[in-house]
Amino acid sequence: MDLLVPVRRFDRLQRQHPPLAIPVAVLRNFSDQRAGTWAVQIAYYGFFSVFPLLLVFVSVLGFVLQDDPSLRQSVVKSALRQFPIIGSSPGRLAGSGVGLSIGLVGTLWSGLGVTLAVENAFNWVYAVGPRSQPNFFSKRLRSLKLLCVVGSLQIVSTVVVGTLSAGIGKGALVTVLGLAVGLAVNITLFFAVFRFMIPDLIPTSELWPGILLAAAGWEVLQAVGGLYAAHVVRGASETYGAFATVIGLFAWLYLGARVVVYSAEINVVLTRHLWPRSIMDPPEPADRKARAALAKMEERDDKETVDVTFHPPDKQRAPDPRRPRYRVLHHRPADDEQPAGVTGQPAGVTGQPAGVTGQPAGVTGQPAGVTGQPAGVTGQPAGVTEQPAREPEKTADEAHPPV
Repeated sequence: MDLLVPVRRFDRLQRQHPPLAIPVAVLRNFSDQRAGTWAVQIAYYGFFSVFPLLLVFVSVLGFVLQDDPSLRQSVVKSALRQFPIIGSSPGRLAGSGVGLSIGLVGTLWSGLGVTLAVENAFNWVYAVGPRSQPNFFSKRLRSLKLLCVVGSLQIVSTVVVGTLSAGIGKGALVTVLGLAVGLAVNITLFFAVFRFMIPDLIPTSELWPGILLAAAGWEVLQAVGGLYAAHVVRGASETYGAFATVIGLFAWLYLGARVVVYSAEINVVLTRHLWPRSIMDPPEPADRKARAALAKMEERDDKETVDVTFHPPDKQRAPDPRRPRYRVLHHRPADDEQPAGVTGQPAGVTGQPAGVTGQPAGVTGQPAGVTGQPAGVTGQPAGVTEQPAREPEKTADEAHPPV
């Protein structure tokens, strides 16, 4: 009995129906790019940024709203609702210069970690290789600008919701206004995140599906986090409650990070038409397009080119990673000098394999497996140093033997 029959049936079904094909393509992209690793890194720095950020916020409020304790408590509770796992009991508040200094340093370090992790995740999702990424200083300057924008938006939304709660009180109207303000601020916040962290070559119109999804997903996570805090953390013992708070907060931040990355994946799948993707063989054109873009991510600078070839399954032993094969060109040939019909020649393979069309001009009847061009044959690609006939290509270890 073939246990994969249901999987094959679902694979055929989802390839023919976009409502199924698009989610499958998003999951395949997420898996191929190992985006879960970036979500963990975002959650890690986010966890360390929460408490310094709250320390700064509470210290500033202790100075600014020292004469209005009621408004101060309302604003702090509004801020804590952004992180429902922690709870809404801030305790005694007072301005502290030491706390403010420590909080600023911690917020800057962990906040830059969050923004850089988000930028790295978006680079992988959008297949922006190191050659197209900004340099070390530009990255951190852009991350610092994003921190200022996001921090300002959070402060504005927290103060507005806290002021409404203090002035109007509790009730359905306050709840609806709070949700409306929160959703509007989340949309603005994620617009800033996506626009700052994604290269300008991606137009803004292609970012809106992910922005709206991320904003709605964050609202849902805040509601779920509030339920967790009310039913698990609040009724737990002192010791168990501390563990439940820490684990719950990290899990909540991790889910939030995955929502953000999935939102970016949806943008890429929709705008680049990377669906349908295959679950089982045979592969679809979208599979080759996505994997080729992922392979091109490994180009580190403008002196390196990664070519991609798709071929029938190769049952031979995998190449030895200790002795990678490669070719060195003294001059990069122009695109019109490449042999027609040959795309992605694997590094280290000399001679055209039998059956490949598009032989260089002037070469007739090239036998399969013969390495090196015979003397006097025209059509040699420009810039390639001519090798002696039948001389095997050297690996990296053979070309540079250890001393």
